Amino acid sequence: MRTRLSAATRRILVDARTPVHYAMFAPVHRAMEGDDRVQFHFIASDEPDKAASIFRDAGPAARLVGPAAAAITKYDAYVTSDFTWTRLLHRTCRIQMFHGVGGKYGFDAPTEPLAAWHRLFFVNRRRLNNCVAAGALDANSPAIRLIGMPKVDCLVDGSLARDAVLIALGLSPERPTILYAPTWSPASSLNAIGLELIDRLGAMPANVIVKLHDRSCDRRPQYSGGVDWTAAVRPHLRPGRMVLAREADVCPYLAASDVLITDHSSCGFEYLLLDRPLVRIHRPELIELASIHPDYVRLLADVSESTTAVDDTVAAVHRALESPRRKSATRRAVAADLFHEPGTATARCAAEMYAAIGLLTRPIESRIPKPESRVAECQPSA
Repeated sequence: MRTRLSAATRRILVDARTPVHYAMFAPVHRAMEGDDRVQFHFIASDEPDKAASIFRDAGPAARLVGPAAAAITKYDAYVTSDFTWTRLLHRTCRIQMFHGVGGKYGFDAPTEPLAAWHRLFFVNRRRLNNCVAAGALDANSPAIRLIGMPKVDCLVDGSLARDAVLIALGLSPERPTILYAPTWSPASSLNAIGLELIDRLGAMPANVIVKLHDRSCDRRPQYSGGVDWTAAVRPHLRPGRMVLAREADVCPYLAASDVLITDHSSCGFEYLLLDRPLVRIHRPELIELASIHPDYVRLLADVSESTTAVDDTVAAVHRALESPRRKSATRRAVAADLFHEPGTATARCAAEMYAAIGLLTRPIESRIPKPESRVAECQPSA
């Protein structure tokens, strides 16, 4: 049955290419969805047939729409965390949230102007300054909003507990936990040394969580190198100590881990909010292919121990577990630079969403899920 809308009801269209793109907006959706003045619709404009999978975390009642229906519907706001742009016949407030803080694929040095967006929700001032320096944005643009990253509020607000997440995954909190979370790319560490590294990590007296990027699960060559990585990784997992993470949002797995291994993923920077040790597998081919901004290559190197192969990566993990406070001051400084007022970004983003659609903000604290509901979402892969 179609819900009847009052004249005051506002519609917001959320567009995403992958589940992690929705994850960027998910805390704001959860905070606002109980407001009967607002109705959310969800579209996967690039690949409409994948909408149900992409928005699986939006809940069973999520209103999925296709491009034709969206085009003729009047929306008060359109929000995305990627450079998507679906065709809408009615004027709307177009909101760009960006995604991640890895400095990849032109987000920090766009070659196209950003003037078409009515709101630009920046994660940090560094990205804002880079966009201005690139000539994509006027420094006095009325579209600029300094928001932060709602997705990572849970890393600092106490809503995730390491031991509870591990228990939900079927792992012992008594063991140290290693998270391997490579980015997607045919040039990623996963493609180069991933399976051998997973085997070696599995030989350590530790829990191991393997978190594949959404795009690494896409068998098209430009994303995964044509490999079914889910099927490839599973035989290398030791039951009871190793799991393949299946949730799109990496934050619970970050909270559960004592050391993170990545190559160049946004989660490497997000992990800094926990001030725990980081091992970076240096992949020059990845840096070139992903057009990673030089500032972010340097920043990730500054906060981590850099490696290039399996042996030195495993050795670096041992050192990280033995000396977790090494580079702590640098980690905290870079985190402060990259995340604007973490812990409060969801409330700030929701307030700006309400302003964009012409509604007074309602208090959102009571509608943010309790810690135990976040833990329940973290289930081991089948």
